[in-house]
Formats: sequence, C-alpha cells, structure tokens
Amino acid sequence: MSTQEGQSADLDDAIWRASRRSQANGACVEVADGFPGTVPVRDSKQPHQILLIPTAAWTTFLTSLRG
Repeated sequence: MSTQEGQSADLDDAIWRASRRSQANGACVEVADGFPGTVPVRDSKQPHQILLIPTAAWTTFLTSLRG
C-alpha cells in the first residue's frame, strides 16, 4: 500500500485502536499509529479496506469534530 508521498506502508503489523466511545457491537472506525505523515483508517467490519489519510487532513477533520 502506498502513502501520499509514494512510500510503501506495511500495515500487516499495524496495531489498530478504536475510540473509547465505540460501541461493543463492532461497528467502529479504527486508526493505527506509527506511520509518519499518514493516518491509516479502517472500518472494523471491513478490516482489509484501509484509507491512508494525510496527517494534516486527519488533524483538520478531528478539529472540526471537536469544534
């Protein structure tokens, strides 16, 4: 999988985490840390479909939610 900068992102060993507010029914968004410049995001029900979002865009998104 490639990041925005064209670098390879090996997500096989990624440690995924969900929000503390997630429901126990498995319907949650998960993110992985440790990928500089990119935030991997996935749906827990579709773990092989991963979005690679630039860190700046992810930060803007979270800021707008907290707004």
